[in-house]
Amino acid sequence: MQLKDKIIHESLRLFSLKGFSSTTIDDILKTTGSSKGGFYNHFKNKEDLFFQVLEEARVIWRKRNLTGLDQNLKPISNIKMFLENFRDHYLKDSENFPGGCIFITLLVELKDQSPHLAKEINTGFVGMRSMLHRYFKLAQDTGELKKDIDIEAVTSIIFSSMLGATITYNADRSEENVNKTISHIIGYIESLKA
Repeated sequence: MQLKDKIIHESLRLFSLKGFSSTTIDDILKTTGSSKGGFYNHFKNKEDLFFQVLEEARVIWRKRNLTGLDQNLKPISNIKMFLENFRDHYLKDSENFPGGCIFITLLVELKDQSPHLAKEINTGFVGMRSMLHRYFKLAQDTGELKKDIDIEAVTSIIFSSMLGATITYNADRSEENVNKTISHIIGYIESLKA
């Protein structure tokens, strides 16, 4: 692994555990075995590192959550697969995110301290919510969901439930609880089918 990639990967893990503000350059240097010169050869400053870590986290998120979605033809099957991927391959990924979902950790931490960084993180949440909305709308348009379902309300419920499951799992690391929560979300979606 190249030094730059090592710094990004280890910083991702540190940000997941300690947050952005509490992770110092010295923490990163110690974890990676790098010198200050080695760090600054690849990154202008800690904020530059933040954006590269965020991009790496997004790549991992897409790989963990979106795998297999292009193979399904029905929107509800895609939503269910997304939820199962989210539970099994993203939330439980302690190799990359030992402190839990880095996006939740950083968004909460940076909302008031560094709003411009929090705004960048929030674009991912907006994108995830939009994806869910598109799938639910397509499911309704193709007759897979009942016609009288309020797609906006369903999207909000599922999105908020996923965030709640993420926060709870970050706090208690209970696989049993997260498995039940995602199963309940899937059960709710099944109840909306035409």
